Amino acid sequence: MEFVDRQKEQQRLKELLHRDSPQFIIVRGRRRIGKSALIGRVLDDDDIYYEADRTAASNQMRVFSQVISSRFPGFADAVYADWKALLKALNHRVTGPLTVCLDEFPYLVENTSALPSIMQGLLDDVKEPLRYNLILCGSSQQMMYNLTHDESSPLFGRDDSDFNMRPIAAPFLSEALNLDPQETVENYALWGGVPRYWKLREGCSSLREAIDTHIFSNLGTLYEEPHHLFRDDIKNPVKTSTIMSIVGNGVHRLSEIASRCNEPATNLSRPLAKLLDLGYLEKDIPFGESAKSSKKSLYQIADPFLSFYYKFVPANRSFIEMDRRLPLESALDSQLSSHIGYWWEHLCRDAVSGNRIDGIVFGKASRWWGKVLIEGEEKPRDIELDLVAESIDGKSMLIGECKWTTGENGRLLTNQLEKIAKSLPFTQGKQLILKLFTKTRPDEDQGNSLLPADVLGLL
Repeated sequence: MEFVDRQKEQQRLKELLHRDSPQFIIVRGRRRIGKSALIGRVLDDDDIYYEADRTAASNQMRVFSQVISSRFPGFADAVYADWKALLKALNHRVTGPLTVCLDEFPYLVENTSALPSIMQGLLDDVKEPLRYNLILCGSSQQMMYNLTHDESSPLFGRDDSDFNMRPIAAPFLSEALNLDPQETVENYALWGGVPRYWKLREGCSSLREAIDTHIFSNLGTLYEEPHHLFRDDIKNPVKTSTIMSIVGNGVHRLSEIASRCNEPATNLSRPLAKLLDLGYLEKDIPFGESAKSSKKSLYQIADPFLSFYYKFVPANRSFIEMDRRLPLESALDSQLSSHIGYWWEHLCRDAVSGNRIDGIVFGKASRWWGKVLIEGEEKPRDIELDLVAESIDGKSMLIGECKWTTGENGRLLTNQLEKIAKSLPFTQGKQLILKLFTKTRPDEDQGNSLLPADVLGLL
């Protein structure tokens, strides 16, 4: 698979590494997001790259010394008392441009808690200034963030740049795997923007084969993936997996989640906050509501892969262990389309947010739900809207419906949407823009449909 996207990150890293003075750089982000691949793109052949493991500190120093010996022959012949002695010895050897990368840095700190303080001394040493660029990289998101952002950390405020690696945007999936727009949406709903997952998908002839090979198999690479993700940052993975499984199976209100966990809601505030900080959960707030005060907020899984995993794997784990394919196929046949439809809605809202639609620039798009008295009806009824966005100038409202099905009738859908939109309290006095976001062009298209190619083109 070709290396895609990350052009801004590459350019920025190269610029930093070629400055006259040594740079101290943090690269962080969830596991498998492509941190090491990015670093590999910018390091020169004579730079030093060391990926740590969870062995004892003495072994870590020995292996690191051997890596350094490829650049400075004989370096590993000496025995270094500690990390301070090793890093100072390396500094003495450097006479020209050099970058040193310590990948999986949290593994080093596990065995040598004083390592950040040692590095503080190196960075602050006026008599013997650091002579090489230093990159620290790691998948423990909280630890890597705290290294330079926590005031109690020895390295607080000392970094020259902090790269927080985000998932890659959906359109690049099409480029990486040579997919058409529909296939891109379907695959994004499974793998999200994580390049390592894309690489696994590339080795399979179809989406179903990739699911069977890597997820629906106790030998699959991703069968225990949440455990690997959570172990870097979370002390209680059992409670975390329980919460994720509950949310992934359609329970989104705090009170209901707490009831399923058989715990008071107050006991869940910290684990939920942690999952929100790490980007594994998000709060779904209705359009127009305050994120701080809304009582309607819902918890949703924020990552497509984890959303798929917790919808399908825990409920079918016994069948996966027994290698019974029929129940798994049945689950996919009945639920996969709705799962893809959910993430299609996500992509549609992202496509509208901050973009120009019909010549009008819109703000952040959200869902909306509530009771509405539709004109001509006697009683209010519950309404859910897939997409609501207000124009930046406040004069227009875009109301959208997202469908991941075929054979829809564009005229009928538009008329229904218009009837609802005119009855909403926040649309009064606004210009209405009605849009259908559909898998295929609907019958009796009213010229207001956006298809997968249109949506991906806006992302």
